[in-house]
Amino acid sequence: MLLVLNTGSSSIKIAVFDSALELLVEGNIAGVGGTGRMVLGDAKQDVTTKDHSDALDCLLDGLVARGIALESITGAAHRVVHGGRHLTAPTHINAETLEQIKAMIPLAPLHNPPALAGIAAVTAQLPDVPQFASFDTAFHASQPDVATTYALPLAQREKGIRRYGFHGLSYAGMVRQFGARLPTRLLALHLGAGVSLCAIKDGRSVATSMGYSPLSGPTMATRTGDIDGMAVLRIAQEEGFEKATHLLNKESGLLGLSGTTADMRALLSDSSDEARFAVEHFVYSIVHQAGGLIAALEGVDAIAFTGGIGENSAPIRDRIMERLAWLGKVPVHVVPADEERQIAIDAQSLAAGV
Repeated sequence: MLLVLNTGSSSIKIAVFDSALELLVEGNIAGVGGTGRMVLGDAKQDVTTKDHSDALDCLLDGLVARGIALESITGAAHRVVHGGRHLTAPTHINAETLEQIKAMIPLAPLHNPPALAGIAAVTAQLPDVPQFASFDTAFHASQPDVATTYALPLAQREKGIRRYGFHGLSYAGMVRQFGARLPTRLLALHLGAGVSLCAIKDGRSVATSMGYSPLSGPTMATRTGDIDGMAVLRIAQEEGFEKATHLLNKESGLLGLSGTTADMRALLSDSSDEARFAVEHFVYSIVHQAGGLIAALEGVDAIAFTGGIGENSAPIRDRIMERLAWLGKVPVHVVPADEERQIAIDAQSLAAGV
């Protein structure tokens, strides 16, 4: 069996797959490092944990209680947000890989440290189990230099300041689910708390809306989306670097526009001017980005939605497609996000030497 982990700064999400890649159970702990909530299958309970290793121990105990023997776990696979320029394919985790992931911390200070904590937790609890990593940036490694390069002096570009793109596991899973039916030119929209669009041609990423970090692109739940660099510098000058970082990532987007919530369901049911404007801004920013990506594709054969909002909010999909009516009749698909299974597939292929 394969154990798949998606580790956040204060959470661990797990899924267990059998050898046929059928999902056996999934769960999570929120509130790592204190009193939090553990959900495993249909069971829920409050737990108190010291750190990620302690939280993983709770989840593993929960698996045993459900009749899953830990000795039957033959591999552990991790979602790692940032692989940089060198980790562009799923890989076995070894000492060299760990150093490379650590080296990417300056590029993903909010994301790579939790992944490393998850890897360390598995090492502590299941020391003999091989571990694997799949990278959210890897799917976009196929993009041409003209799509990934910022117009910066060489010294800055050599430090790794470039467009990377994210949500790659979601897009790779979408391509896999289409299979032989994959449109040649596909505009993919991952709409959730994080929002990105990807231009996929012949199954490969040619352009995407997220860049150096997951902050850029359309309006998101609590992230600004695209914002002029000089505006960022002013905010940082007036508020300080740490406060500016928090404001741009945690206090902006739908939450900042509405002043009340980042929950799209709540905003759609709210008749206030602020809520209506937040939704309109969300839709406008997505359509605005879509136009550029359709140009990168030199046309579009189909549009596909995924992510929590993309899959579950027909009103948002309808509003977006109304603004894209100038495209004519374009097939529209809704594809369930399946990142954990994609990670499991990556790990199984590595374990088999494929």
